[in-house]
Parts: sequence; structure tokens; C-alpha cells
Amino acid sequence: MSSNPVAETVATLMPRAKAELTELVAFRSVADFDQFPRSESEAAADWITAALRAEGFEDVAVLETPDGTQSVYGHLRGPEGARTVLLYAHYDVQPPLDESGWTTPPFELTERDGRWYGRGTADCKGGFIMHLLALRALKANGGVPVHVKVIVEGSEEQGTGGLERYAEQHPELLTADAIVIGDSGNFRVGLPTATSTLRGMTMLRVRIDTLEGNLHSGQFGGAAPDALGALIRVLDSLRAEDGSTTVDGLTGNERWQGLQYDEEQFRRDAKVLDGVELIGSGTVADRIWARPAVTVLGIDCPPVVGATPSVQAGARALISLRVPPGVDAAEATKLLQAHLEAHTPWGARVSTEQIGQGQPFSADTRSPAYAAMADAMAVAYPGQEMQYAGQGGSIPLCNTLAALYPAAEILLIGLSEPEAQIHAVDESVSPEELERLSVAEALFLRNYAAS
Repeated sequence: MSSNPVAETVATLMPRAKAELTELVAFRSVADFDQFPRSESEAAADWITAALRAEGFEDVAVLETPDGTQSVYGHLRGPEGARTVLLYAHYDVQPPLDESGWTTPPFELTERDGRWYGRGTADCKGGFIMHLLALRALKANGGVPVHVKVIVEGSEEQGTGGLERYAEQHPELLTADAIVIGDSGNFRVGLPTATSTLRGMTMLRVRIDTLEGNLHSGQFGGAAPDALGALIRVLDSLRAEDGSTTVDGLTGNERWQGLQYDEEQFRRDAKVLDGVELIGSGTVADRIWARPAVTVLGIDCPPVVGATPSVQAGARALISLRVPPGVDAAEATKLLQAHLEAHTPWGARVSTEQIGQGQPFSADTRSPAYAAMADAMAVAYPGQEMQYAGQGGSIPLCNTLAALYPAAEILLIGLSEPEAQIHAVDESVSPEELERLSVAEALFLRNYAAS
């Protein structure tokens, strides 16, 4: 990184950033209170509240959102007449999955091979630390030249929409000229990237029932309809032979026109086993950024250990459907529900329950804020030009903010590059990326104030 006062300040702040991220990662702040204590999420919100107050933020508040979770808000006032920038992150995290599969405990930040490991290090507790670093660097070098609002969400990973509904009920709270969503990531380490599109998503539970109760498979198997077998058939109908998503009425032939993703690099990033084929058709970028993608997230059925020779009376699954820009998530939900019902065999009883939804997002990359970010990235990443990529994940709040504040410019950056393995075991963050992106965000705020 080329020498400049902001970069030098951020470099000196990195030990403090590591200590703070260690504290924040230690909270088991999964917003699924059937599995994790609500007190852990509330403690994380309290930690963020204290951090904002320590930085001189005013109007700091813990917002009780309609889904029963908490988001944290604060306002740092800048010079009279300055623009306002909203900085977003979320402190809730994905469940750690099988904790025994982690090399080191998921809620203990551990440094290994030059990276910091722990759940939330990249997605997205590290994003909040990035915002703090950027603001601290500006304070040490002439001050923060814009009004800054910070919002840190408590249920983004659950897709339950608490903050979206709160924002709709209090539209004046998050008004801003530009919004930086710190929950995306570079295409790869060292390549500065702004995310220009997000796929939307819907999640459904599907339940199939065939019998009043389980039956002995020797006495009744072969004629009694097996609910688990019916469910397997339904789930199989969601994919073509090559693995492409096939939901009746939903098109899947869109093309991605921007930055391309080399197939061999994708195999390495995704850790695909030797000899196993990728699924779908078209380029990798087409498949992960421009086309719908269905994933079976879980199935309720008897585990292999302890299973009895029974025909199953009922079975259910949790299904995720990612939808690209240009597809309405609500319409996609209806198509998925209709597909599941139409493909349920043997007259089995089928029911669906929607548990989460978010619309896709597409940014206007020609706006002044993007020019300011590109200039900032060029300084933070010498010799590199900022690239534009899609992201297969969803950030439902983006569309809510775009609808509430149509004049606001929305930028997506963050720490979730492929090596970060967000949502998987051994999630990690590159401290070098945290440092560079903090510099970039600080310089963006300065550039944007002057533009």
C-alpha cells in the first residue's frame, strides 16, 4: 500500500482492531433463538452500542425490530451542510454448523497462516470493525468530512426482515445521500471489487404427509406411500440432469456481462472434489450471479443411526431459491410453491410455508459515489483498478433502502472474498483486506465529501 497518512493511521490501529474483533466474535449471536440464547445477541448489540458511544456518536439507540431482534443505530455529526453517508453492517452470524469440524473454536478468534479465524470475522462483524477503522483514521487526519449514520443489523442472516420493516415504519431514520453496505467482498484477495448486483432469495419449508403414522416396511412397504420417498421425488424435480435449476415458469438462461469467473479457479475456491463435475450450464458467472439457483438446506427424516425398518408417514425439507435481478422474488415464491405442489406424487398431501424472502438488487455504477470509491480503491490497492462483480447472496435491506431513498447511491463492499469461507466451517478474514478496505472507505468518505 502506498504511503499516505490515512493508511499509516489504519496500520497503527490494526492491533486494536484485532482485539475488538476478538471480543465481538466471542458473542454467539445467531438470531435463531430456538438454538442460541437471545442474551448472546443482546450482549453483542450492547457491545456495539458502547463502541459507537465511545467514538462520539449521538442518538445511539438499540432498535427493537418487528422480528424480535435488535439493531443498533448511531449518528456522528459532520460539518454544517455536509453530505450524509449511511454505513451498514450486521452483527448476527450464521450457526457454526458442526463445531467439531472447525480447526479452532468458531467463537474464538484465532490467528493462523496469516488469517483471523472465527464465525463472523468476515460476515459481518469484521464489516463493523472496518467502519470503525475508517472513521478513526479520518478523525486522526483532519476529521470526518461528512455526517455519518451507522446501522448494525441483528437478523440479516435469518432473512426475517426486522430491520426492513422498522425502516419502513421510520423512514426518516436512515436517510442518506450515499449508503455503504459493508457486507459484500472482493472477487479475490487483493482485487478491489464493488458488488453491482445481488440475487434475491426465498426460503420455503415443504411438508409431505402420506399416512396417519409410520408403518413396518416389511408388512406394508411396496404399497403404502412413503412420504420421504415422495419428498425425494419432489426435490429431484427442482433440477435438470446437468444440475440446472428447473422451477416451472422460471427462466434460467440469463447471461452475465461483467467480470468472469475462471472455472478452474472456481473449483479451487469451492473446494470441489477431484472428478466431481460442476452443475448447471453457461459460464460460472452466469450460474452464480445471473440465474436462479435452488438449494436443499435441510431435510427432517430419521437419522441413519437408530433408524427402524419403517415406511415414513411424513417428511419435510427447507428449500432456498436464489433469484437474479429482473426476477420478482414474490413471483418466484409463487412459482416454487406451485412447482412443489404439481410435482408431489401419489396424491400425497403437501403444504408449504414461506419463512424468508428478499428481492434482488442492481446498483447504478455510473453514480458519483462509485467514482469516488474507484479513486479510493486505486489508492488503497496500488496498481489495481476497481472491478464490478455480482454476488449470489442476498442482502434484503438493499431493496428496502433503494425504495425508501431513491436518490441515495448504494455501494456494496466488504470482507467476504472466496478464502473467507463465509457460512462454512473455518470462516476467516484476511487482516490485510480489512486494513486496505478500511483505508478505501476512509478515502471514499473524503472523496465523496469533496465531489
